[in-house]
Amino acid sequence: MDLEDLPNTIHPLSSGRESQTSDDEEEFKLPNMASLVIMLVMNFLLQISFFIIVSSANKYADYLGGNATFSGIVIGIPTGIAGLSLIPLTQYDKGMYKMPLHVSCCFAILGHVAYAVAYRANFLYLILIGRCLTGVSFSLFMYCKRYCTDPRIVGIRRRTTLATWQVVCQCLGLSLGPFFGGLLYKIGFSNSTFNGDTSPGWIMAGIYAGFWVLVTKYFKDVPPPPTVTELSLPISKDLEAEPCPDYPSVPATSPSLPIDESFRAQLSLITLTQWGVIVCMCWCSMVCFFILGSWEANLPVFGAATAHLHWSPFDAGNFIALGGITCFPFLLANLLAARRMQDRKLLAFGTTLGLAGLLAFLSILRTGKVNYGSLFACWFTVALGFNMATAITLSLLSKQLPPQWNGRTSVMIQCSNYTGRVTGAIWGGSGVSVGMLNYVGLEIAMVGIGAIMFTTLWKELKTKNG
Repeated sequence: MDLEDLPNTIHPLSSGRESQTSDDEEEFKLPNMASLVIMLVMNFLLQISFFIIVSSANKYADYLGGNATFSGIVIGIPTGIAGLSLIPLTQYDKGMYKMPLHVSCCFAILGHVAYAVAYRANFLYLILIGRCLTGVSFSLFMYCKRYCTDPRIVGIRRRTTLATWQVVCQCLGLSLGPFFGGLLYKIGFSNSTFNGDTSPGWIMAGIYAGFWVLVTKYFKDVPPPPTVTELSLPISKDLEAEPCPDYPSVPATSPSLPIDESFRAQLSLITLTQWGVIVCMCWCSMVCFFILGSWEANLPVFGAATAHLHWSPFDAGNFIALGGITCFPFLLANLLAARRMQDRKLLAFGTTLGLAGLLAFLSILRTGKVNYGSLFACWFTVALGFNMATAITLSLLSKQLPPQWNGRTSVMIQCSNYTGRVTGAIWGGSGVSVGMLNYVGLEIAMVGIGAIMFTTLWKELKTKNG
């Protein structure tokens, strides 16, 4: 008699097939599409908000009595405020996303309005206050990254892909933000309320107001995490001994433990090597955003100060935008590479490419051969390389550590990003005054430190593709 003829008998291979199918579905799962689009679009809008003032901030600050270093602070300060904002937000978000989305939309509107009103009020520090308010909205950068690596809604083989989509949005914001900022400055709108300096603030405030309506109507939040009571339910000995399937080095924590004790138990199981990976990824993330932020803040100042360039905000905005938009097709191609190549190889390639751009820039500074073409080649290489690298850091960590650590690693990486952004923007604004050779030399040294850490931990950085 065949096994199929027995009504109450399970085929010995069926459970294996079902288990394999279930594992595949889990590894390739994706979140609700409308909600995913909202998070990606919000990431794009926040990038626009960050970059739209880059091309004209120096002129705006100068009109109100500030200098180039102050304009660098205005550009970079929001990310510092965003890092501080995560302290209360992560205490009350309950592991979910809708509340931070509402907070972000609200403060984006307030910040852009304050930035625009500073012209009429003729008050220099109001643009700084406005950017600080906008900085609260930038706290959502962390939630966008966490959403794309959240094990509740994203499979392990989809995280690098979604992180790369985030970088595509980042690149679009890097391109369109400075372009529109420079274009609005050139048009001028000779009006004390709506002009080249203030129009970016008014327009972005209106866009956020409309987008807030869409968030309220269409965003579907993730399921809430288990409560303490649910975590305290006893489980069978068989389940208690079962290891975490994706993290063989970290056993599953017994749900009978209280949350604080559970965290301490998980913490004790993180090895010295895993801590090394965490530090390495945080450093790489900080360096990437430090360099990107410093170049974005420095190019308008350096271009205006270089005699044979003599850029206006419109010229600087076009130059920055051209570098970003040229990177765009390569970042789309990177979406395909992310499914086939290991994260560590993509990170190594992006960082090496960015370093090549820095070394080329150092060379043209030393030889005095700075022109539009040579500077663009350096900017394109730096922008492409370090943008590619930023897609990897959090997705790699999310695959290395237990699912319960996703929120913590998201905060670690995002605080590294914020640190890089704010210090990079200040360094970029000060680049001409400290000397451009010193400016680029520091960036090369920071990449060198990351390279040492990266090569030391090369074997430990291996993860699943996708």
